[in-house]
Amino acid sequence: MTNAPKAGIVVVGSLNADLTIYCDRLPQPGETVHGDGFAVNPGGKSANQAVAASKLGGQVSLIGAVGNDPNGTMLLDSTASAGVDVSRVQRSDASTGVAVISVDASGENSIIISAGANGTLRPSDVDVAAFADAAVVCLCLEVGIDTVIAAAQAGHYAGAAVLLNLSPYAEVPEVLAGLSDVLLVNAHEASLFLGSEADIPDADAEAEAWEPVRSQFADRGLRRVLVTLGSQGSVVLDSQARGAEDQITRIPPTRVNAVDTTGAGDAFTGAVAARLAAGDSLAAAAAFASVAAALAATKKGTQAAYASREEVEAALTS
Repeated sequence: MTNAPKAGIVVVGSLNADLTIYCDRLPQPGETVHGDGFAVNPGGKSANQAVAASKLGGQVSLIGAVGNDPNGTMLLDSTASAGVDVSRVQRSDASTGVAVISVDASGENSIIISAGANGTLRPSDVDVAAFADAAVVCLCLEVGIDTVIAAAQAGHYAGAAVLLNLSPYAEVPEVLAGLSDVLLVNAHEASLFLGSEADIPDADAEAEAWEPVRSQFADRGLRRVLVTLGSQGSVVLDSQARGAEDQITRIPPTRVNAVDTTGAGDAFTGAVAARLAAGDSLAAAAAFASVAAALAATKKGTQAAYASREEVEAALTS
């Protein structure tokens, strides 16, 4: 009798209260503009990714920290109500992390985050027992890099695929890069990571133009990379694919009328984690995630805007 394959997803990182104000356009430096609506919503990259993955059918556990304040309670309630196991989200004496977000009439945003309780999450808080059934470990850089490395090590030793979302951008220690099975970046982050030798193609470039970028990532030991291109879709750079024709896959955008793009990238990341845990190829996971992210942008807010698996599947077949 063989053991069933692991299917769990462990997300380690941040939970924030999103303080969002809507306006016609984002202000220039030194300028004041009038807003039109304000909301406080549950957010944080890791909490968002956990909720997105859970809504899409994933078995998700979240490791993080919130404060002993109403925002912390809001975040725990929202994340748990989406089916995420929050038993390893600790309460801190620090205030819950916050993100101050401005969203313009086209759905674009600017964001400033304050770590708060997220900054109290330590490597010792990464409970290795949480990784026993993990197929995927989902990480970002909104908590301390030592904690991210500890989580990557725990995932690696458990045999899970470590998915690193390189956001907000920071220099990646060699040990973390070596532990990352899938790197998820946008075009700007890809350029920063690869440095001066990088020549990132235009967003509308054909797949062939990405070959030098695939090669540069592979030379750094990163053989499975997803590069998101905003409204232009994404590109999958999979140096582990058997055939050369399968090593670069251009994922077309899903066209929608965007209302609020806040958290759409997290919806993409959570969807990739959910589909990798379900056994999809990287290209298939990215195609699914493209639709999930697009649907998230059609509503205001983050977690409440995330689509279910049935909604994404319906959009894929329409």
